[in-house]
Amino acid sequence: MSVRTGVYPGTFDPVTLGHMDIIRRGAKLVDRLVIGVTTNPSKSPMFTLEERMAMVQREVADVAGEIHVVSFDSLLMHFAEREGASVIVRGLRAVADFEYEYQMAGMNQQLNNRIETVFLMADVALQPIASRLVKEIAMFGGDIRRFVTPAVNDDVVARVNRIGRKGS
Repeated sequence: MSVRTGVYPGTFDPVTLGHMDIIRRGAKLVDRLVIGVTTNPSKSPMFTLEERMAMVQREVADVAGEIHVVSFDSLLMHFAEREGASVIVRGLRAVADFEYEYQMAGMNQQLNNRIETVFLMADVALQPIASRLVKEIAMFGGDIRRFVTPAVNDDVVARVNRIGRKGS
């Protein structure tokens, strides 16, 4: 019997409770879940790739299932092929996400139609959470503890204190 591998890609800058919800649920759908931490040229990260990988690794340590955290800097489909994935796991928060993700899934299917994209709706309580907004709230001195784990909160607060808060 072959191992069913799924890939869950993202920048995870920082990893949020929404990401963790998708990771936990995605891990139940496959035998092996590879979390692909990537760079995104259109985003300016708060944390380095190494810091984000360590953060995700720490956060998934207690999640059930075979989970690997891997960095990649290539086309998602090339990464998925390299990992032997048959599934790409993507989280959806809102209609705006769906439009973008639908287009990406269609393009990815053109590149490799043997790899399916599976969309998981975010838990209703977690739908508004976005890493970009978490960083923005933190940069202006807001409380982000409802959106991230205590350890990630500490990481973000320490980084904000180091680089300087806005609006103060």
